[in-house]
Amino acid sequence: MPAPADAAGGRGQEQPPPAPQRRLIIAITGATGAVYGIRLLQVLRETPGVETHLMLSEAGVLNLHQELDMNRKDAEAFADVVHNVRDIGASIASGSFQSDGMIVAPCSMKTLAAVAHGLSDNLITRAADVVLKERRRLVLMVRETPFNLAHLRNMTAVTEMGGIIFPPLPGFYQRPQSIAEMVDHTVGRVLDLYGVAHSLTPRWNGIRAG
Repeated sequence: MPAPADAAGGRGQEQPPPAPQRRLIIAITGATGAVYGIRLLQVLRETPGVETHLMLSEAGVLNLHQELDMNRKDAEAFADVVHNVRDIGASIASGSFQSDGMIVAPCSMKTLAAVAHGLSDNLITRAADVVLKERRRLVLMVRETPFNLAHLRNMTAVTEMGGIIFPPLPGFYQRPQSIAEMVDHTVGRVLDLYGVAHSLTPRWNGIRAG
């Protein structure tokens, strides 16, 4: 039997579905270092084919104001999709939601503890739990110093579950000239973990001869 003509008058041919967008879930919580989450969102917004899903904790919003003179709407403007941290029924709360993983930038010790113990007490920790159970990549940019034993044990627990603990520690071997360069170096290293192309920082080519 001949194939039916399509709407344009040609032979009917089933079109392949569009390639799925890459999706990254970003959470900003109440540790110092809100700039890391904002810079991630800024870079990903300019990266073709990446859809960002953002959550802000209440303490995270306070830090945005304290550290960057930004409010909730300022931060949300950088994301493709925004979720209320109390909306436990959101799409990202289900393993059927396809994503490349999740970054908590920065990650408070409270959020770390909740993830380590599987509490899923809000959408941030539920989404992190989903990422872990689906064997996707979870990066926690933990910010505290010094660490106590509870912090260290929680970081070990998350690592054993497959998460990546990524304290945003600046590197000085590239001789950064500004805080912005140090932030970009760290953000670039995080994006490397997801295979997201960027030009935020030069690549290390070995020690130069003296």
